[in-house]
Amino acid sequence: MFGVVPKVLWKKRAPPDRLNRIHLGLNCLLIRDGGRLTLIDAGMGTKDDTRFRRMFALRQDPPLAGALARIGVAPEQIDRVILTHLHFDHTGGSTRVGPEGTPIPTFPRARYTVQRGEWEDATHPTERTRASYLGANFLPLAERGVVDFVEGDAEIAPGVRVVVTGGHTRHHQAVTLESCGRRAIFWGDLIPTSAHVDYPYIMGYDLDPVQTLAKKKELLPRVVEEGWLSVWEHDAARPCGRIRFEGKRAVVEPWTDGHAPPPGDGVGAAPGRA
Repeated sequence: MFGVVPKVLWKKRAPPDRLNRIHLGLNCLLIRDGGRLTLIDAGMGTKDDTRFRRMFALRQDPPLAGALARIGVAPEQIDRVILTHLHFDHTGGSTRVGPEGTPIPTFPRARYTVQRGEWEDATHPTERTRASYLGANFLPLAERGVVDFVEGDAEIAPGVRVVVTGGHTRHHQAVTLESCGRRAIFWGDLIPTSAHVDYPYIMGYDLDPVQTLAKKKELLPRVVEEGWLSVWEHDAARPCGRIRFEGKRAVVEPWTDGHAPPPGDGVGAAPGRA
């Protein structure tokens, strides 16, 4: 998870267990825009077998549908799902096992937004990427005609934009939000946890770590200067916060904004845990 950063440094931020695993989250983001509901990413899902779940020490308490239910949202109410990329830990919850034992869309009314280039890479994987792209998580969406492809940066809805970052995958996208004069960014796997905010902390999973570094250097100064809220998909302890610089060092502060979004407009967490 920390690439070339030595373990003696990263273990201070993310203590590993005896198998060298660290505690990560599967944090999705629910956006309320009037009567419309948009979900960003869908976590691991529940289709995987026991061996897979044991290997990753996967614990979902509850799974995504249960987390949504806790805030009064049913799968049928989701209007759109934006997928930052198509790796299994971001798309697994996009489909579920249907009555006939085959995968079907988890959110039956939703349209799914995907970068076209990401779809091409996922459906034509290489030896390097094949293990991360599991067709059962996304192919059923295309079969039912519910995928909306975008190419490059695009506005998905008023105040909701996707921004292609590359780095982690060639067409990985982050999502920026603007509401009531405030801004937020859902980093996806460009900056997966608050421990990855410093520029050199880049995952070994990234296909192009130099591009990851370049995009972090492009986006972070603006996020800091304008006081954006950051949302980290894989941070188990701190899903969101604000970033400031102390010299060259990035410091993460808790989200202490006392202004609640007005009813029907804003963002809310729908977290899972791994």
